[in-house]
Amino acid sequence: MASDDRIGPPTFGSEREMLRAFLDYHRATLAMKCEGLADEELRQQSMPPSTLSLLGLVRHMAEVERAWFRRVFEDNDAPMVWSDKIDFQAAYDASVSTRDEAFAAWEAEVESSRRIEREAESLDQPGYQPRWGKEVSLRMVMVHVLLEYGRHNGHADFLREGVDGTVGA
Repeated sequence: MASDDRIGPPTFGSEREMLRAFLDYHRATLAMKCEGLADEELRQQSMPPSTLSLLGLVRHMAEVERAWFRRVFEDNDAPMVWSDKIDFQAAYDASVSTRDEAFAAWEAEVESSRRIEREAESLDQPGYQPRWGKEVSLRMVMVHVLLEYGRHNGHADFLREGVDGTVGA
């Protein structure tokens, strides 16, 4: 992690501007935690029995973006990125994955999520969460995904420190 080029969220703004900015900040944090590492370092797992790795987190967040934006607001039957069934654990297996593969999928899902959010008339836009069998608002989805990033960026802190000793942000 050579530099911190993230754009910090504003201290004032509308609810939507704040949610959007904090999501983008956390997305940038995950990318920054992976910066400068080779594929094998990104695949380095935490302590047994966990198989968690930075690359696994990137793959998982591609699934989260798809499951909470694309599947909720566009196509309830969109397939998962890394499995044929609804299996979020499959994304964590990055044993044969590469940075290029994982980041291409994640960045595509992030762009799709951003587009869906931008096109929605309001945070009250309803969508259908097929896993729950009920409607949810865009506001709820944005908060949920923000919490996912917060939790997993905490994991990324420890994983990165374990790979090369780098701490911070």
